[in-house]
Amino acid sequence: MERLVITGGRRLNGEISVNGAKNAAVAIIPAVILASGVCVIENLPYIEDVVSLVDTLTRLGCKCGFRDRHTLVADSSGVSETQAAFDSVRKLRASYYLVGALLGRFGEASVTLPGGCNFGTRPIDQHIKGFEALGAEVRIEHGQIIAKAAKLRGAPIYLDVASVGATINIMLAAVFAEGTTVIDNAAKEPHVVDCANFLNIMGARVKGAGTDVIKIQGVPGLHDCEYTIIPDQIECGTFMIAAAATGGRVTLKNIIPKHMDSISAKLSEMGCSVREGADFLTVEGAERLKPVTVKTMVYPGFPTDLQPQMTVLLCVAGGTSIVKETVFDNRFQYITELRRLGCDVTIDGRVAVVEGPAKLTGADVTATDLRAGAALIIGGLCADGATSIGNVKYIDRGYETIEHNLSSLGADIKRVRAEEPT
Repeated sequence: MERLVITGGRRLNGEISVNGAKNAAVAIIPAVILASGVCVIENLPYIEDVVSLVDTLTRLGCKCGFRDRHTLVADSSGVSETQAAFDSVRKLRASYYLVGALLGRFGEASVTLPGGCNFGTRPIDQHIKGFEALGAEVRIEHGQIIAKAAKLRGAPIYLDVASVGATINIMLAAVFAEGTTVIDNAAKEPHVVDCANFLNIMGARVKGAGTDVIKIQGVPGLHDCEYTIIPDQIECGTFMIAAAATGGRVTLKNIIPKHMDSISAKLSEMGCSVREGADFLTVEGAERLKPVTVKTMVYPGFPTDLQPQMTVLLCVAGGTSIVKETVFDNRFQYITELRRLGCDVTIDGRVAVVEGPAKLTGADVTATDLRAGAALIIGGLCADGATSIGNVKYIDRGYETIEHNLSSLGADIKRVRAEEPT
């Protein structure tokens, strides 16, 4: 067991490069199954979720190897197994993309129900609705999602909610389906577009990604390709918020500034300076942060994956701020840990009322999920004294050696074994 130990009170200053997007990577890696040759995927973040998915591909018969830490070479021509009931599958939420990819290529799939962070109900009913519309029979037995289809055929599919997972999964299943599939009320997140672009580079015919209507014209096969993952919107946002919280000045390189519009706008509203370049932006904190109202929404709204980090920032801002969570029903469970640091937050259903500025002090806390862990790190950076964060495994699922990046910006943070003194 490992912990992150932070001695707070230091402003973050400097520049770092943002890694490839976790949420794009965990969709594109399963999509490799659909190719008939070798795929080279660059700018992958070297994180636990990526390692688990690559392990799963290998067990299914895909020949995988890392050219370097961030470049995967995968030959899926030998994949013949359609059952994925491995420990690596149970570790992450994105394992459900294996259903769409295997169903699309082989007409059948049996995949262990997804795991990942537990912060509310995340049903897969829209995924199943899409598979069934394409002609598959789907059932859940003994903790397995089992899907079979004699032949997949394109169909109109209306999503009751703009689900990222369902949108991508239907795309994966539909690339070989006979005819045209139309996904109405599709999710528009950057990683949906990235996955569609990857499929198109391999020869798929996906149009409309990034809008609420996506059309997939079935093709007979997909070929090998080389592809580069987009920068991680959430990692970039996390460091933007950390810079603002510590009153520092940080430049984030290797990013797409347009993806950061909702975060940039909210930080500017709080009084921070946000300056954009072609592929970078610089955030400079304000001496006095203003309170704001934040409402999580699907893209291009404020992302739910940055809600915990933003809540910590509001704790050190002056006045009363409101945070409304509209995506997940239990994403505020990390608030108990924030209170240990001295945050003044009151929860009423899906609304958090934040009173600031709070005087944060170091404490022993535990990450309840990936983004909650990032929020606790930001809290520790702002707190007087030492903060020790447990359950680092959650943080490692989405951030590649986050302590190294923060150290390079001047933070006092280190990773220690549980038995070491903190």
